[in-house]
Amino acid sequence: MLWSGSSPLTVTRGSMWGFLMFAAAAWLVAGWSVLRLEPADITTVAGPIVLFGAVCEALRALAGTATWWLNAGLAVLFAATAVVMMLSDDGSWTTTAALTGWYLLVRGAVDVATGTMTRGTDRVWSLIVTVGVLETALGFLAASPLARSGQSIVVIIGALGVLRAVADLVTALRLREIATKHRDLREQPAEWAAGQAGYAAGVTDFAGARRKPAKHRAREDRIATEAAPHEESFHDRVLRTTAELDTMLAQAGVTGPRAGAPDRKNPPPAPDTPKGVESAPAGNAATPEHPAGGR
Repeated sequence: MLWSGSSPLTVTRGSMWGFLMFAAAAWLVAGWSVLRLEPADITTVAGPIVLFGAVCEALRALAGTATWWLNAGLAVLFAATAVVMMLSDDGSWTTTAALTGWYLLVRGAVDVATGTMTRGTDRVWSLIVTVGVLETALGFLAASPLARSGQSIVVIIGALGVLRAVADLVTALRLREIATKHRDLREQPAEWAAGQAGYAAGVTDFAGARRKPAKHRAREDRIATEAAPHEESFHDRVLRTTAELDTMLAQAGVTGPRAGAPDRKNPPPAPDTPKGVESAPAGNAATPEHPAGGR
């Protein structure tokens, strides 16, 4: 949360902003009421006001925040301070002024520290730091010799109520905004939970299974090809046979088509009768003028 050292992203209860809204209203009423009191009655009012601050810290500690231990420690400290203030019989306001200054100094220092730590996550961190600085200044004034009269104590306690009201009110509105924005992230549907469970089970099965390392098939084929003897393919055989035939023809002196070979571009007309087929000379037959060898 924005108060007491807890980032708003760590809040787990969406109803916390309602409590802070109530606390802000109570602080504002207390600050206004104190300013209407007579100085003689301030000693009986200062103790319950500090005790209310201790109750607020205790409820913040129970809200499940990241710094619950800090809120719990402040609750115990402020409760002891309130008890001492209520049991004191000092009629000169010295004890009341000193313990009020103690409360303001501690509360202001904590606000300054926590506001500085949350400056990267909360856009209102500067307001919390400002409130902490003002509380620290009021605490220093209350504990100093300048605050020895009833009027000064009344003004300091009234300012304390106003500062705590502003801090808690801004924090409540900020928490309500964050709770509305991240409601879908906190309340996931049943399908999402089932999917997460299935994914976790799959990861567990995968991690527990013993898998052999994958082998590269192309590498295995290359190794097998290099290890096996070279076998001549049909294509290579045709090329080799053709090359050998061309070599033999060249050695025999045949360098082109033989003379008298039929013209393949202008072939003779095909006979259309059986007698024409018998009387037609064979296209590849040898003649006395052109022997079969082309010589």
